[in-house]
Amino acid sequence: MTWRLKMKVLIPSNYDLKGGAARATYRLHQGLQNIGVDSQILAAYKSSNDASVLELPDKFGRKFKNFRAKLNRLPLKVYPKLGQVIFSPQWVPDSLAAEVIKINPDVINLHWVCEGYMQIETLPKFNKPVVWTLHDMWAFTGGCHYSEDCDRYLNSCGACPQLDSTKDVDISRWIWQRKAKAWQNLNLTLVTPSHWLAECAKSSSLLQDYPVKVIANGLDSQLYKPLNRRQVRDSLSLPQNKQLVLFGAMQGTGDRWKGFPLLVPALQRLSKSGWQDKIEVLVFGCAEPESPIDVGFKTHYLGRLDDETLAKVYAAADVMVVPSRYEAFGQTASEALACGTPVVAFDVTGLKDIVDRQQNGYLAQPYDSEDLAWGIAWVLEDPERHQQLCDSARVKVEQKFTLEVQAREYKNLFEEVWQAAKLA
Repeated sequence: MTWRLKMKVLIPSNYDLKGGAARATYRLHQGLQNIGVDSQILAAYKSSNDASVLELPDKFGRKFKNFRAKLNRLPLKVYPKLGQVIFSPQWVPDSLAAEVIKINPDVINLHWVCEGYMQIETLPKFNKPVVWTLHDMWAFTGGCHYSEDCDRYLNSCGACPQLDSTKDVDISRWIWQRKAKAWQNLNLTLVTPSHWLAECAKSSSLLQDYPVKVIANGLDSQLYKPLNRRQVRDSLSLPQNKQLVLFGAMQGTGDRWKGFPLLVPALQRLSKSGWQDKIEVLVFGCAEPESPIDVGFKTHYLGRLDDETLAKVYAAADVMVVPSRYEAFGQTASEALACGTPVVAFDVTGLKDIVDRQQNGYLAQPYDSEDLAWGIAWVLEDPERHQQLCDSARVKVEQKFTLEVQAREYKNLFEEVWQAAKLA
């Protein structure tokens, strides 16, 4: 093994910028570079112009990359009731290990590796210490990315409800068995962005023997910061005489886990309880649908936004609602807090690490739209209390969620596993 004075980190990830996991990955990469770590991303699909992001070559050409994701889902054709749920067999051979050997990093920090990016059997081929940052539950399930109400990943999967399968020996069992066979005695450390996901990983049959560390996702707190609300609203052509309730996600209202259908009845309840002339709603992540749902208030659909505009939208809003059913972390919540905007969410999954009930927002009873409505009203109804929530929101981010805080924790972990590997 070649010893280097300076540690070299490689971050394999299917995308560098596309999607929430990729955005979190790229932010970490920037944070590491900011504190002097030699970091590179190895992406199947490169969107940025960053020279430190390498594009994973494919010996069959770029067109095959697009075909690879479709090929990866081919075994799922026998489960027609699966629908559009993300479910990843990861059976297609890849060139990842060979490329990693060429780059020769000291530490590998895996991120989101599905859609045909990394075959399950590739992981033990790296022969390097691996730190795997989990962005969902896939690493320890039989193929699903969120198990929802199913706990079969605690054993060996099979009879998968997302596949609408009643057979113990189904594709979820096959995927689980492949992971169990391939992922033994690895030099592997897990990182999760939330305590909820850490507990899931620790209790899983596949990963329970590997160490797990919780490091929250970071963000650029100089970009996402409080701004003059009146001035920002003017620049975005938003009303000054309304309280603005914000909802958003990468896929807008269309992501089944982000909870927009749970927000709709909460807003409708508010519109019938004295708020109808006081509130307007903002939605980012999608354009206005042809037949928009009547939520009881005028709604502004803002489409997909770049980071600079998104930060302004957070700062313009009076409250951000994140009614997600599942969040490995919940970046929209931390981004809103960074801009001094209180957050209302359900008291579930990764959001419990971000929102402190009645300190920087409100945590509603899980999936109770009535309590969600109550929380929105509680945040908005008292101007003095609202300002206190806004101030506390920013303080939480400065203490817990900056890029520097995140990067230094990762650097310490990388150096620990690197030194241990050199002594082994």
